[in-house]
Amino acid sequence: MNGRWAEARRLLVIRLDNIGDVVMTGPALRALKENLPGSHLTLMASPGGSLAAPLLPWVDDVLEWRVVWQDLGRLPLDPARELQMIEALGAGGYDAAVVLTSFKQTPHPAGYACYLAGIPLRLGESKEWGGGVLTDEVPAAPDGLHQAERNLRLVEHAGFGVRDRSLGLRVPEEARGAVASLLEGRGVGPGSPYLLLNPWTSARSRNYPTDRFALAARRVSDEMGWPVVVSGTEGDRERGGALLGPLGDRGVDLIGQTDLAGLAALVEGAALLLTSNTSTMHIADALGTPQVVLFAGTELEGQWRPRDTPHRLLRRETSCSPCYAFTCPYTQECLDIPPGEVADACLSLLSEVRAHA
Repeated sequence: MNGRWAEARRLLVIRLDNIGDVVMTGPALRALKENLPGSHLTLMASPGGSLAAPLLPWVDDVLEWRVVWQDLGRLPLDPARELQMIEALGAGGYDAAVVLTSFKQTPHPAGYACYLAGIPLRLGESKEWGGGVLTDEVPAAPDGLHQAERNLRLVEHAGFGVRDRSLGLRVPEEARGAVASLLEGRGVGPGSPYLLLNPWTSARSRNYPTDRFALAARRVSDEMGWPVVVSGTEGDRERGGALLGPLGDRGVDLIGQTDLAGLAALVEGAALLLTSNTSTMHIADALGTPQVVLFAGTELEGQWRPRDTPHRLLRRETSCSPCYAFTCPYTQECLDIPPGEVADACLSLLSEVRAHA
């Protein structure tokens, strides 16, 4: 690897998006730690994204920050806050910073913050020239490249070897135990198969209709004889009734009952995951859980899809995809998929998995 990078011992890796984006940093984090044994790695993440850090065994410390250059207009004008961030970066004594971004983001604000903090090595991928903000500026990859591969391409540019390109997570034992107790208290014994239904996302444009999810899950449950464990945040509870009602005694309500580590334990133990395009999809890919994903046309499939776990992605082709919208201005034609088709995809995938077991 590049001689300057070979000498780095205190690393800062910056990824300032959501949980799923942070999960997909795993292969790059693994490569950094394997190439620099004994190094200390700090992950700088948003308040939401930082929740994933305890599941990534290569992270030694977390710097949580909501940065103004990725704010959606909610942060007030406060230069002192940004100066405080520079001070926090400087206090870390980092030898090198790796700025991870999506295809539509620039690394230069983060790179400049690291420059002002005195971090000598600064690596990022850019479509535009940024002067001396980055010491190692990688030409932009094709937009359609998978996000995990985009991250790996960046560290490979600095000379780091990559042994394993797959996602990976560590599920804490206490989370496994807590989830096992929750399930057992609701009649799902240790080792019993269940369908995990994770129906909701933070973006309305990516939500398959709740009533259709319920019908599809109920049919899979009837065919397989499995309970349907429903996960979600406490904020999803209000809309949970429309889902749990049709599931009847097949439904196991765990909405708002688990943190992210608990959700990972639920995914790990599931015989099948049925989900929207959200962070749970990436967690399942990291843990090897078969999954059927209602993948809205908001993004390009190739940038985010599972790469290692058995899966089915369901979406209708539309002229407006990818829209990257939080709210669909039409009628979500990209997710106009009958529940029977969803159930068929689940049962087909299960048959395939069993054939290869």
